[in-house]
Amino acid sequence: MKLIQNLIRLRRKYELAFDSTIFFTLIVLATLFAPFLTPYDPTVPNIPERLQSPNLSHPFGTDEFGRDQLTRVLYGGRPILITGTLSVLFALALGIVIGVVSAYWGGRLDNTLMRLMDIMLSFPAILLAILIVASLGSGLTNATIAIAFSMIPTFARLVRSIVITLVNELYILSAQSIGATDYQIIRKHIFPNMIPPIIVQATAMLAVAISTSSALSFLGLGVEPP
Repeated sequence: MKLIQNLIRLRRKYELAFDSTIFFTLIVLATLFAPFLTPYDPTVPNIPERLQSPNLSHPFGTDEFGRDQLTRVLYGGRPILITGTLSVLFALALGIVIGVVSAYWGGRLDNTLMRLMDIMLSFPAILLAILIVASLGSGLTNATIAIAFSMIPTFARLVRSIVITLVNELYILSAQSIGATDYQIIRKHIFPNMIPPIIVQATAMLAVAISTSSALSFLGLGVEPP
């Protein structure tokens, strides 16, 4: 009962964010549990039922081979979600490393890394992803790599700005004065303070990754339709 009251209070305070989270969660669950939600196979043709308009049996209608469109949407969401999630995690990991190294040690290394990030940022994300996929070839793995590389500069820039503000804090200077190593300072003092803004940015970039993955698939460079 208390949990329900807390959820109601949370929704009143953050209505849009709460409803969006619920909606996204339902989509993810529907995608994961697609075999239990639809009786149709997404790849098996059913010619007698081809090109049907939306109805009770086929809410999204059927395609030219009689396959249920809703089923194909649900099953097709799996590789898209996998691609989006893995690309964000990969970009986040590299972005954290580049951002921390650039901001903490600074100097010529910082200048070199940030100019490289600027070059990558000069290309639109979708164009950069298309160029990488065109070089590596189409497919789920290459699409994931391409999307991840297109997002690395965003995370690297964010982490760098956070670390630059943190390295001059008194508790960081105190840790340095008592002989704490760079690794200890980064692990115990800098990294924990990066988590909240990184989570927010990663959540936003997940939507970008899913959109980019869908665009690549539409162009025939991402997930191939069965």
